[in-house]
Amino acid sequence: MSVTETGGPTGAVGADAGGPSVAEQVARLRATFRGGRTRDRSWRLRQLGGLERMLTEAEDEFVAALAADLGRPRVEAWMADLAPTVAESRHARRHLRRWMRPHRVGLPLSVQPGSARWVHEPLGVVLVIGPWNYPAYLTLAPLVAAFAAGNCAVVKPSEYAPATAEVLARLLPRYTDPDAVAVVTGGPGETQELLAQGLDHAFFTGSPEVGAKVMAAAAPHLTPVTLELGGKSPVIVAADADVEVAARRIAWTKLMNSGQTCVAPDYLLVDSAVRDELVERLVAETARMRAGEGGGVRIVDARQAARLAGLLADDHGGTVVAGGTIDPETRTGDPTVVLDPRPGSRLMTEEIFGPILPVLTVDGVDAAIAHVNAGPKPLAAYVFTGSSRTAERVTREVPAGATVVNHLMFHVLVPQLPFGGVGRSGSGAYHGRFGFETFSHRRAVLRKPARPDPGIVYPPYDGRTERLLRRIF
Repeated sequence: MSVTETGGPTGAVGADAGGPSVAEQVARLRATFRGGRTRDRSWRLRQLGGLERMLTEAEDEFVAALAADLGRPRVEAWMADLAPTVAESRHARRHLRRWMRPHRVGLPLSVQPGSARWVHEPLGVVLVIGPWNYPAYLTLAPLVAAFAAGNCAVVKPSEYAPATAEVLARLLPRYTDPDAVAVVTGGPGETQELLAQGLDHAFFTGSPEVGAKVMAAAAPHLTPVTLELGGKSPVIVAADADVEVAARRIAWTKLMNSGQTCVAPDYLLVDSAVRDELVERLVAETARMRAGEGGGVRIVDARQAARLAGLLADDHGGTVVAGGTIDPETRTGDPTVVLDPRPGSRLMTEEIFGPILPVLTVDGVDAAIAHVNAGPKPLAAYVFTGSSRTAERVTREVPAGATVVNHLMFHVLVPQLPFGGVGRSGSGAYHGRFGFETFSHRRAVLRKPARPDPGIVYPPYDGRTERLLRRIF
């Protein structure tokens, strides 16, 4: 086990070298929270400012770590991991005063006289379990929300992005309150040990399969859980879509992080009238965007590459029109387009999470909607159309965590929008105020004067008092 100590300004090695245990780390954070300083708005603002300075001043270190873990180019590392986190934190700082205001409410006749309000309170010590695909952004954006809400936090980075985990463990205690944050590295065993501490909230980003295990481990302690999962996010391309723009935008978002993105386009449902043109443009745009780049795109590890190779080796019944090679040994894969695989194949029933894009031909929007609704609710649903009516229909009839019209994935970058799934794609939401509320408890506060204290409320009751009480209550 490796538990990174964050009690000092540099962060020490963990339990393997005689450092504090998980239980000791959690006890330290609980003591900090009981001390009360995290409740002050000024403390929260300092933590958010520290996160922003960390990502700005240590940009080169994060870029190098993301390159080592994922082969991510510098521009993509900045655009996909660092800039969105800074934007999320700045948004929280700007709006925190308003979020923290108490909300006064009226009273029914039965409770008058008095006053009532509800306030947001921090939960206490929360756990953020980060994923490997965007190991900075998807670990730190929930931490922004946790700090904004006034919590202490245990951060558990993914063991599949070890370079980024090391940078987080080393830098977080330097830039934020070292008594209010702990970074625990390791694998599933450490995650289970953390969940066994009965923390005040657990926030997990990852696959539905692992999410189920996190929820099961949290259940004995009644720890509330937010699950940001994935699923097969569909793209519906209607006959009236701007095919040139659709192809370019689909290619770009599918190539980002080699398709290893929870809201990446998982498969296309394309009207037969524009299918051939879209596929041709999609293949051409993919080649254009990768011009000068030799070899395939990077897959995170050999295990994931072998899984993707298995999807292509499976009897999917489709036609590979571009790419087709995934090499577990080199952890690379060709951007691959598969035309009309069988709907029941693994390619169409399992989340792909890689550079493979199935394209199904459909006879109109009705068929596309029916296909999506026959499966679990996706994390996102995308539609390309020139018709507002079609866009509204897909939004209304396809249950999903989010709907984006004529683009993909950009909803993630809007802190004013909630980000989260529904059903198998997740539960709960964050970003902006929604993250602040996820990591807060809405506490009701009622104040009553000592007098008047009408005796009619108290027993014994007769027929007359009952009639009066029925009018009041």
